[in-house]
Amino acid sequence: LCSLPGKHVYGQQMPNISSVSEFLLLAFADTRELQLLHFALFLGIYLAALLGNGLILSAVACHHRLHTPMYFFLLNLALLDLGYISTTLTKAMANALWDTRAISYQGCAAQVFFFVFFIGAEYSLLTIMAYDRYIAICKPLHYGSLVGSRACAQMATAAWGSGFLNAVLHTTITFSLPLCHGNAVGQFFCEIPQILKLSCSDAYLREVWALVFSVSLVLGCFVFIVFSYMQIFRAVLRMPSEQGRHKAFSTCLPHLAVVSLFLSTSIFSYLKPPSISSPSLDLVVAVLYSVLPPAVSPLIYSMRNQELKHAV
Repeated sequence: LCSLPGKHVYGQQMPNISSVSEFLLLAFADTRELQLLHFALFLGIYLAALLGNGLILSAVACHHRLHTPMYFFLLNLALLDLGYISTTLTKAMANALWDTRAISYQGCAAQVFFFVFFIGAEYSLLTIMAYDRYIAICKPLHYGSLVGSRACAQMATAAWGSGFLNAVLHTTITFSLPLCHGNAVGQFFCEIPQILKLSCSDAYLREVWALVFSVSLVLGCFVFIVFSYMQIFRAVLRMPSEQGRHKAFSTCLPHLAVVSLFLSTSIFSYLKPPSISSPSLDLVVAVLYSVLPPAVSPLIYSMRNQELKHAV
């Protein structure tokens, strides 16, 4: 009954609900020259991300001295970064090159699934990496027993698994909602908040509860990371050796910088005041949090890491 315009159910007029076979993504530019310019810019960023993360993968995999828990987690982070940036940027480049905005319903669902999967797994992994640094600096005598090869594999599996379960939850709920407001997504990739704007006003509450659940987990991980680094900095400042303090900071600061970049861009994107929101600003912020962290994190991790530089 809801699919028929003008139908009344129990005295109330229901909104028009249409079946959607494809979505229309937000274009970066209207002119062909600017579209090609955006394609070239994104291609350069994507190739840089492939090169940086690929070098980290090959260095950690092939260099025996880097077969340690810290570099094992860094290898997993590089894999997630490659998937993270490939989910959004490749489709944006294809649309800019072929002068189109369309993405199929199945393609949009796949994009939402993999984006939530990679971003959720990456945040879980960053939390585990904070735990790894905490044990290495605050409890070095127990490091071998607490962060052994088996424990590392279990923690990495938990990070990937949590991202998968989170992605299944959000994708299932989001794409079970009826759409009443067309098929134009106000973003350059399929983003859950933008798809919720297309759903019926009384139907999106299920996804809101799922978002509340995810936000609770994010806040829990954030508190754990902050607590870990409070203990780490307290232990580092007590070290009598300046060389020891320098080494400890060298291993912690890259991870802290990546966490700060990852969280600051994501938080600003989703929690910015509505008064400063605009389509252009939303587009720029989405590029920052979906493209910048996976492209810049290899540079951050390799900048002060001599072992990684020598291995590369």
